[in-house]
Amino acid sequence: MRDRGCNFATVTQQAKILTVSSSTFAGTRHDGSGAALADLLEARGFTVVERLVVPDGIGPVAAGIVALAERFAGLVVTTGGTGFSPSDLTPEATRSVIEREAPGLAEAARAASPLGRLSRGVAGTIGPCLVLNVPGSLRGAVESLEAVMDVLPHALELLAGEQPH
Repeated sequence: MRDRGCNFATVTQQAKILTVSSSTFAGTRHDGSGAALADLLEARGFTVVERLVVPDGIGPVAAGIVALAERFAGLVVTTGGTGFSPSDLTPEATRSVIEREAPGLAEAARAASPLGRLSRGVAGTIGPCLVLNVPGSLRGAVESLEAVMDVLPHALELLAGEQPH
């Protein structure tokens, strides 16, 4: 595990959001799912400390995740790029930068709705940072995050080195 130079005890309830969308990056589409995720996280006690938009593609998405995870202990949620279109490469980008996968989170997010079965999103860790991919549709993003919301605080405590058992 890499040292991110963070005070873990004070940042476990912080979150960052990465929107993956070439059209949103270009300014031709509104970021509805990123805004909805921020609202949901804040309603559940998280502080959203940063939001970033990157275009589709392994390179931009991987760089965005790494930038958000750097010196951060908390949750990074990506929205978009988890489907079957040729430009949907968020899972591949995520796998290229995470240190450990957390397949139970991705499976639970997919089980949130019938259309969730079409999501290829993954979850994993980078040091004390938990990365979770959710779909780009507003409804899919919110349903997927809600499906795992109850366990996220505990997961973040464990990543921070706490032993809440």
